[in-house]
Amino acid sequence: MMYTWIIVFGVIALGIILYAGKNGSKILKRESPLEILDRRYASGEISKEEYEERKQAINLKK
Repeated sequence: MMYTWIIVFGVIALGIILYAGKNGSKILKRESPLEILDRRYASGEISKEEYEERKQAINLKK
């Protein structure tokens, strides 16, 4: 009986791991500095002037 539960939980864990592997690129994707800057500007966290200054600084580093 105990082995049955171990197998059931193992199958569930395997399913979760495989599902996360398919969608892992979205879940574990790291944003680039420019994407973070774009998101912050779009949400209104920074002004247009600050956005343009930081964008220029990011592009100079490339």
